[in-house]
Amino acid sequence: MSTFTSDDVRRLREQTGAGMMSCKEALTHCSGNFDKAIDYLRKKGLAAAEKKQGRIAAEGLVGSYIHNGKIGVMVEVNCETDFVAKSTDFQNFVKDVAMQVAATSPKFIKAEDIDEEFKKKEAEIYAAQLRNEGKPENMIAKIVEGKIKKMATEVCLIEQPFIKNTDVTVKDLLNELTLKLGEKIQVRRFTKFVLGEGIEKRQENFANEIAKMTGQQ
Repeated sequence: MSTFTSDDVRRLREQTGAGMMSCKEALTHCSGNFDKAIDYLRKKGLAAAEKKQGRIAAEGLVGSYIHNGKIGVMVEVNCETDFVAKSTDFQNFVKDVAMQVAATSPKFIKAEDIDEEFKKKEAEIYAAQLRNEGKPENMIAKIVEGKIKKMATEVCLIEQPFIKNTDVTVKDLLNELTLKLGEKIQVRRFTKFVLGEGIEKRQENFANEIAKMTGQQ
C-alpha cells in the first residue's frame, strides 16, 4: 500500500513543476518513494516532450547576458508561436540559458553536435594525462572511453547541470518548459564574447618605466 502525505505531494509538485494529479500518480506508482517519483515524472515528461520535437519552431527570442562589462552572451531560443515567446516563463528560460553560457562556456548545444575530430583530440589529451599519472597502458583505453561519454555533460549546453540548481540539467528545464507551454522549445545557437580575448596584451616592466621617467636609463 502506498504511504505518502499531502505534504509529499506538495513538495513533489514544487520540485518538479508537475500537476497535483501527476504527483499523486507518481507517488502511488512508486509506493511513496520520493526520489523514484521524481525520476518517474521526469521520464514521463521527457517522453511527452520528445513527441513535440518534430514540430517546427521558428518563433522565439534572441536574448543576452552581460557580466560586469567583461563577458557578453547572445542566445537564440526558438518556440512555435509569438504568444509563447512573450510569456514570462519563456523569457526567463532564455535569460537562464544566456547566463549558463556565460558561466560554463559550452562548445556545443547537444551531445549529437560533438564532431569526431573534437572527440579524437580530447581522447588524445585524456590518454596523455593518464600516462603522465602513471596509469597502466592496458587500462587507459577504457578510462578514456568513460571520459568521452561523460564529456557531453561538460561541453554540451543542454547536457550540463543547471548553474542555479545542479540537481537538474538544462535539458530537464527545457523539457519541463515544453510540457508547461505546450510547444516545442529549442536552443538554436549561442555566442560568447570575452573582453580582450585573442588580443596579445602589452606586458609592462614597471621598473624600467620608472627608470625611464626619472632619467636613470
